[in-house]
Amino acid sequence: MRVLVAGAGIFGVTAAVELAKRGHRVMLVDPGPIPHPLAESTDISKLVRADYGADDDYTRLGAESTRIWREWNDLFGETLFHETGLLFLTQGPLEERPFERESFERAVEMGYQPERLSPDVLRKRFPAWNADRYVDGYFNPAGGWTMSGKVVTALVAYAKSLGAELREGVTLQGLIENGSRVEGIVTTSGERIEADIVLVAAGQWTPHLLPFTKPFFRSTGQPVWWLKPNDPALFDAKRFPGFGADISTTGWYGFPLHPEEGVVKIANHGVGREMDPDSPERIVTEDETARLREFLTGSLPSLAQASIVNTRVCLYCDTWDGHFWIDHDPERPGLVLATGGSGHGLKFAPVLGPLIADVVGRKSNPYAPKFRWRPEVRGKNEEEARHKARS
Repeated sequence: MRVLVAGAGIFGVTAAVELAKRGHRVMLVDPGPIPHPLAESTDISKLVRADYGADDDYTRLGAESTRIWREWNDLFGETLFHETGLLFLTQGPLEERPFERESFERAVEMGYQPERLSPDVLRKRFPAWNADRYVDGYFNPAGGWTMSGKVVTALVAYAKSLGAELREGVTLQGLIENGSRVEGIVTTSGERIEADIVLVAAGQWTPHLLPFTKPFFRSTGQPVWWLKPNDPALFDAKRFPGFGADISTTGWYGFPLHPEEGVVKIANHGVGREMDPDSPERIVTEDETARLREFLTGSLPSLAQASIVNTRVCLYCDTWDGHFWIDHDPERPGLVLATGGSGHGLKFAPVLGPLIADVVGRKSNPYAPKFRWRPEVRGKNEEEARHKARS
């Protein structure tokens, strides 16, 4: 079967790998450069975790992903996944924070041996943190972070080695339709490329490239900062692993000192600002940076005055319930969407490809009901822990 994959972000490239493994003729097209600088999956780092509160589906997928991430370090011959563990800290008792409490309980059940943290332990083991503010939480040794941009590059090369054809510099403009059936794409240069299945994995561009999907998706921007610490040793991964700082109520999360860039990356996972991916408003605002400084002053005082060496707006393709959208279009045979990363797709890279390939081949999988075509969810709040204050 000829499958055209439009979009070489994490959904598209993992799908290309798995579809090629299953013997399909795969063409992967992308505007480029790859990794695309505006793609959600791009950047120097993304967290990898199975800590998902009461959501057993993502917990299981996260656990399986973590296992395969370890294997991928061997497969790709470099340390793309850094298993430094994760901190989930709370400003009140863990029992009063459903997301963190349920995540901790599931980590125990899965045998990860998470360590509950008192302020005294936090102060001694992780001294960058204000232990007067964060009175509870836990450290989970399973999980960490991955070099996301390098991951996309490695997966593109892997897909090509499996026989997938990559065409960079190709942008989807429209669909080739025969009645209701989709039989390929038309590019911005006017080229017509035919396929048996068109898999659109265009992330935050999806509602702009396919206007009929606007009721299902929102393109939103979330602020990201790179900071240069005055005392780098304080932010080494052993003393400062990846973290969520009361994340379900504040949205703040971050990473240890990057081994190549020498920066501490901190970001906010919240409602964000709705925007076109190509909008000139795609910049971190002064108000957002002021909120960062306020967070740092109260939580990580040694970073409060650190120099900001780079900022970025991380663009999400948000679904209304925060879950991925991987399914055939019921009104357009031949069209499959694989998108809706909602800010948490990259960590699942090792399992996304098989999930998408199952859908393309109409093979059942236990997660299909969660990621199905579901226009009825429009307007509902996100189910994943995500603070509602606009960032």
